[in-house]
Amino acid sequence: MRGKFTQVPEDTFEKLVLNAGILAKGFTPSTGAVTGLVGATTGGLTFEATPEFTDFGEDVDNCPKNTKEMKQITDIAVHVSGTLLTLDTTSAKSLMAAADIDGTDTTKIIPRMNLKDTDFADIWVIADYSDENTGDGAGYVAIHLKDVLNTGGFRLTTSDRAKGQFPFDYMAHYSMADPETIPYEVYVKAGTA
Repeated sequence: MRGKFTQVPEDTFEKLVLNAGILAKGFTPSTGAVTGLVGATTGGLTFEATPEFTDFGEDVDNCPKNTKEMKQITDIAVHVSGTLLTLDTTSAKSLMAAADIDGTDTTKIIPRMNLKDTDFADIWVIADYSDENTGDGAGYVAIHLKDVLNTGGFRLTTSDRAKGQFPFDYMAHYSMADPETIPYEVYVKAGTA
């Protein structure tokens, strides 16, 4: 016997995010065109945009804690993390955060201590969305992270009879040129037949 509150919205299947998603260097929301996959991943992707709050009323006499008028967001930490299974010199350079591909030996990546503006790049997390998720009208959820840098360090994990794994934690960054712009955007597009 189903209870009164044992319900599922009728359009549930039309609004599900499906599969592991991809990590891409570029994406055009108007056409759904993907540019340059970062690499094959395992275990899926985890996106987080975590706000940090300050309660300006917490030390004010007679003001209740967590009063909505006194609470403000002071920061939003934006990350995508996961594990790459594949690696090339471009993705290795990206995982190293501050590095250069040697000009004479393109198999060599040289780490450095100082960051350059060119070390920061945009990245996209894109996943299938809705019951229509194939062809030109495919639905998607796409998250555009701006000016990311892998802040998790360059790591390689190997094990017997298994694939090597490269964990990452790409963090999006604000810019002094526009400090009010939060460094991510989300697109949700239902698929069409």
